[in-house]
Amino acid sequence: MSKLVVEGGHRLKGAIRINGAKNSALKLMVGAMLGQGTFTISDVPAITDVRTMCGVLEALGVQTCLVDNELRLQVGVLQGRVPEELAKSMRASIQVMGPLLARLGWVEVALPGGCAIGTRPLDLHLDNLIKLGARIEVTGQRIAASAECLYGTDITLRYPSVGATENLMMAAVLAKGETVIRNAAQEPEIIDIQQFLNAMGAKVQGAGSPVIRIEGVSDLGSADYKVIPDRIEAGTYLLAAAATGGQVTLENVVPEHLEALLTVLEAMGVEVYRNEDGLTVWTTNKLRSQHVETAPYPGFPTDLQPQFVVLATQAAGVSIIHESVYDRRFGYTSELKKMGAQIKVDGRQAAVVGHTPLKAAQVEAGDLRAGAALVIAALAARGETTVLGVEHIDRGYECIEMRLRQLGAKISRMEERREDALPVSVLRWGGR
Repeated sequence: MSKLVVEGGHRLKGAIRINGAKNSALKLMVGAMLGQGTFTISDVPAITDVRTMCGVLEALGVQTCLVDNELRLQVGVLQGRVPEELAKSMRASIQVMGPLLARLGWVEVALPGGCAIGTRPLDLHLDNLIKLGARIEVTGQRIAASAECLYGTDITLRYPSVGATENLMMAAVLAKGETVIRNAAQEPEIIDIQQFLNAMGAKVQGAGSPVIRIEGVSDLGSADYKVIPDRIEAGTYLLAAAATGGQVTLENVVPEHLEALLTVLEAMGVEVYRNEDGLTVWTTNKLRSQHVETAPYPGFPTDLQPQFVVLATQAAGVSIIHESVYDRRFGYTSELKKMGAQIKVDGRQAAVVGHTPLKAAQVEAGDLRAGAALVIAALAARGETTVLGVEHIDRGYECIEMRLRQLGAKISRMEERREDALPVSVLRWGGR
């Protein structure tokens, strides 16, 4: 078990390179099962979720080898049953359904786990896989799906779900005929998956728009591919820089992927300099409060909402944040209150009183992005803060303490062994 110890009050300064996108890399990994042969995927973040997905793929018959940030996959004969303990450890395990249905004609997976941030129903996945020709049975905590053949169809999503869009895209690439997905998610990661699938021989177009068209093909090969930069990791470091009054340059970013956040930061008084593949932010004046509502891309990302709330505690005035994506995402605010934050939550809306000095405390992360927010709060606070629940942070941020030290943060990781903890060998899996 790990904890982070943070000495606050130091401005972040310097430059940092952003890693490949977690939310793209995980889907490219499962998408590779649609093809055959050797894949090399570069700029893969060395995070817990990637290692867990390596475990899932290994259990399904894929050989994996992650060295530094390069992942090699060897895809041949597959099987379709995902071990329950792996499926329950991460939400993205549900994404194997589309590829395995298309490739094998059957799949069994436990109901997935992931962050406890609210209701995330699976009906958008299951109901629309049925429209493609799948038979699905949910028994207890397990989902079984089968199909002799998948057939192209016209699908309209009632909500532009990223996961459902990806799952249906991957199922449809080997279906007979054309599939049209309307009200599709428009996130940059969807474009990344389209380009990866097309490099394997698929015929997908329209990603990044509300309508995606897929012409089914009989089989797919392999491809080498580089993951796009992680816009959520980039946004986290931007918000940390602003919250500490620092000046930070991000390398390997796509500024247009961050426009919703950058627009809000500039309105608050943060200075932003954009170039082709980099960003620099710094603060020179008192920050102003802002009202923000999360929304699917290109709106303000829900995955940056907790980190933004920390910045709002340092801005003059009262900021109103409305969470329109997840219904229980404000759970972390009780931890921020331990540090002196003044936040009133009413359902899906939070009012944050700004210009509030934060103080050191012991806090615990309950999910990935909440953990990142608590680290930012600790960087901005007076005194030494201890952040527990670091296993959540490690799911999506590679070596966060080392990367923050690059920027001048005073932060260290301390290991604690619990008597009931499993041996390290039991906790590692996959082809590391």
